[in-house]
Formats: sequence, C-alpha cells, structure tokens
Amino acid sequence: MGPETWMGLPLKQVSLAVLVIQNSVLILILHFSRTMPLVGGHRYLPSTAVFLCEILKLTICLTLALYDISRSMSPSAPATSLFRGLMNAGFAGDSWKLAMPASLYVLQNSLQYLAISNLDTAVFQVTYQFKILPTALFSVILLKRSLSLRKWLALALLMLGVAIVQLPAPGQLNVQALRHPHIGYHIPWSLEGFRGVGTAASPPLNKRSATYEGIQEDAELEHPEMNTSLGIVAALMGCVVSSLASVYFEKIIKDSIHPVSLWVRNVQLSFYSMFPALFIGVFYVDGEKIARNGFFAGYNWAVWTTLGLQAIGGMVVSLCLSYADNIAKTFAMSISILISLCASICFFDFQMSRNFAFGTSIVLLATYLYSLGERGSRPPPLRIHEYEKTIIDPKQVILKTQFAESPPF
Repeated sequence: MGPETWMGLPLKQVSLAVLVIQNSVLILILHFSRTMPLVGGHRYLPSTAVFLCEILKLTICLTLALYDISRSMSPSAPATSLFRGLMNAGFAGDSWKLAMPASLYVLQNSLQYLAISNLDTAVFQVTYQFKILPTALFSVILLKRSLSLRKWLALALLMLGVAIVQLPAPGQLNVQALRHPHIGYHIPWSLEGFRGVGTAASPPLNKRSATYEGIQEDAELEHPEMNTSLGIVAALMGCVVSSLASVYFEKIIKDSIHPVSLWVRNVQLSFYSMFPALFIGVFYVDGEKIARNGFFAGYNWAVWTTLGLQAIGGMVVSLCLSYADNIAKTFAMSISILISLCASICFFDFQMSRNFAFGTSIVLLATYLYSLGERGSRPPPLRIHEYEKTIIDPKQVILKTQFAESPPF
C-alpha cells in the first residue's frame, strides 16, 4: 500500500508544509499584533486573548469529540445520550488532575505574550528552542528516563547556542539601560507580583497635559520599545513552565487507568484552562482596565487572526506527527525559523549579527542531534496524545523508550 495522499500529494509533505506555514505566520502576526499602532487608542490585553483562545479551542475540540463519540453510537441515538457519553468520558475518573497542567499552560501563554512583545520573531523562536533542556531534565526527574551521551551533548550545545544568540553585537549598546539605569527584573512569586507584570507589554494610553514628560510618555506607549532583557526572561520562564506542564501531563496520562481519546483530552485541558484564564487573568490582573475600556478594546483583524491560528495549532502539529516522524518535524521547525528570520529582516528591520547567525546554527544542530533516534532495535512506540497549551506550541507527543521531543518553535 502506497503512502496516503491528499489531492495527489503525499500527506507527509502536505502536513509538514502546513506546519511550516502555520508556525511561521502565527509567530509573525502575533509579533505584529503586539507592536502595531494602537487601535482606538488601546492595545489589546493578553489576558483577554488567552481566555478567548481557550474558548475557541474548547469549541473546536468539543465539536470533534462529539463527532468522534457519535461514530461509535447508533444513528438513532438521541442527542442526550451523545452528551452523556461525552460527560462520562471527559469528566469521570482522574480528569481533575489536569487542572494543574492546564493552569501551567495558561501561565506559559501569558509569558509568551510578554516575550513576543519584547523580542524579534527570530530571536524568540531560537530562544524557545531552549525548551528541550528543561523538558529533558523534568523527564529524567519525574519520569525516571535516562538520556544517552549524545543527547546530553546536544543539550550542552543547545545551552551554548542560546547563550550566543543573546550576546549583543560588537559595539551595540543597551539603549534602554542607559535611559533607565534603575530598571531591574525579578521573578514574581505571588498573584500580586504577576498583577504588576502580567500586562507590562500592553499599558493603556492615557492623554495627559501637554507637558514634555506627558508627551514623551504617550509617544512611548503608542510606539513601545522592546525590552530585550525582559523578553528573554519571559521566554526562558515560559520554556520552564511549559516543559513542567508537558512532562507532568505525560505522567498523568501514563498513570491513568481511564484511557480517553485525543479530543476528549483536549476538551478536559481547555475546560480547566478557562478558570485561571478568566478569574486570575481577566478579573484579577486586568479587571480594572477591562471595566474602563471594554473587553475587546484594541482588537482588530490581526488579533482575531492570531487567535484563529492558535486555536488550530494543536491539530496541525497532531496531523504532522501522524504522517511524519520527529526528525521531519524538527526539519520543518528549522525552516520556520529561517522564514521568520527573513521576514523579520524584511518587515521588522531586524539586523542579524554574526553572534545570532552562529548561535542559531548551533541551536539547529543541537535540536537535530537530540531528535535523532537511538541505534538498535526497540519495542514498538506507545502513542499517547498530548495537547500543548501554547499560543504558538500545542502538540501531540510520541512516547518511546528513549525520549525524543522537539519543541514547538
């Protein structure tokens, strides 16, 4: 039997092409939505975008889960039986355990919004490859996996490459540090701390008197400068949080005695994600701003397009991993980074330094080395579906005896 095709094209190549396009377009339009001119004097709040994205994901996955369940039922079965079957499959047993990884994914999405608001798209994608390292470490600690010498070497190269990418070009000055030498960064460990930094990338525009200071502050709000240091910290924190959520979710799936389908798992995660996104992000962090300016303040076509691409991202990656292998997915992600680099140079005036080019090459090499399978025979892989809750990295994970995962970017 030959390979499966779509319109005469092999599904493997089609899925990889769709993944490259979706990932590249998403990261570019997301960055544009965070740096574009204000819409009606406002910039949209990341907390509202995270919550709406969860609503869209829940709607899509709920529809597909109901369709999947209906295929195993009689055509004459009433609709109440269909919904009862979904409730029994989705919210019975240990589904409550998914509340923890779901909350971590919401935090990761918020950190990614902060990171992409302060980093160029190419720098963000390369930095996010760092996710491989904490994912491997958490797998060793929580899942008791062992890594080969080649994988440890790949992780060391990954750290080196990410560090080189962050090095400034020779003679480059940190303009923001010179303007604001008092600026410092800290990791918030309380809700009050996150309330202060959760919307740092989206301050409201307040018209003040025509003083020099007021005019300068309004200009900075309308045309925000990217804070590279803050963006790197947010991206690295997002990598760690996402990795912990992914490995913890995998542990829950492996220990579960109630196997369910991919779409039911997606429904569970989206359902539990709505609560922290709504009560912590929308009500607590940005409640005052939403009450003053409205929930949809700052929304336009770019924001809605970003939400749509995020909502379908998980299905795209699942399709890719269903018809292609992990190495092919890594190759597709490398192409996506190159596309983002070219687009950043053309549309966002990104200037590529030798440090960035050298560091990116090391990161791509490390990602490829880590994704290679081990030599020798192995038992058949156990396929477990996983939904990665990110603006740019939901995914379906293939679990093997040796851990081989590539990050969403």
